[in-house]
Amino acid sequence: MKKIFLLTILILSFVISGCGNSDDDKLHIVTSFYPMYIDAINIVGEVEGVEVTNLTPPQTGCLHDYQLTTDDMKKLERADIFIVNGLGMESFLDKVVEEHSDLKFIDASQSEDIFVLKDGEEINPHIWMSVTYAMQQVRVISSQLCELDPEHAEIYKQNTLEYLNKLSVLRDEMHLALDNLPNKDIVTFHEAFPYFAAQFKLNIAGVIEREPGTEPTPQELAETIQLVNNLPVKVLFTEPQYSPKAAETIARETGAKIFTLDPVTTGEAIPENKNAYLDAMRKNMQTLVEALQ
Repeated sequence: MKKIFLLTILILSFVISGCGNSDDDKLHIVTSFYPMYIDAINIVGEVEGVEVTNLTPPQTGCLHDYQLTTDDMKKLERADIFIVNGLGMESFLDKVVEEHSDLKFIDASQSEDIFVLKDGEEINPHIWMSVTYAMQQVRVISSQLCELDPEHAEIYKQNTLEYLNKLSVLRDEMHLALDNLPNKDIVTFHEAFPYFAAQFKLNIAGVIEREPGTEPTPQELAETIQLVNNLPVKVLFTEPQYSPKAAETIARETGAKIFTLDPVTTGEAIPENKNAYLDAMRKNMQTLVEALQ
């Protein structure tokens, strides 16, 4: 009877502590936002025992002023590895580092082959908008995942190679379509496209909103209207994540046409689309060809 009693206590202690939950045997990978999530699910694939979760809702967009929620903190409590873009994109990162000392971090921007762009002293973190840099981020994430989870390293390497091949094909397609466009001047919605423009030989003549979600001042609006009036091809590019109100005002004053370019910061969580980045960038390519021919 004593043995049965002790066995019952032992079983109950496992249940209460959560040790009976098979989830505890999984490797929990959390990504900061949508572009990092797409990279991670392509690298991890269908590896059994590895779970990839995106921290922020898939419609969040850029994380410049993002505030962590209670749900976010719960995800991080369960996380073993946290994959971030870096370069200041995740404004909350210092808090996470401070409160989760055991969490392993992968900073996808940490590569000698990524040369950051600046606006004055401020670093532009939107490096995934260069396909070449997006490929480098995939390499960084994959390399560090292989070190942190050597058991699945060979699968990660194979998945990485397959995804890099897809990205390489995309890059070639985009160079072929965009490098020799007759018009190169674009007016973008916010500062998400400098890396994209640098790769495909475009000139960002102006930006509608310096701070996304903050409408331009009357003076900034007047300056952009004057700028657009002086362009040989009058086109404006909005983003699906933000209101086009300011762009519509400029279009009314200049006769400019409005198109949409996607910085690939949002998407659908279900169903998961591993090709989301590829699809969005190809759509951007087609939009630019239509607008600038």
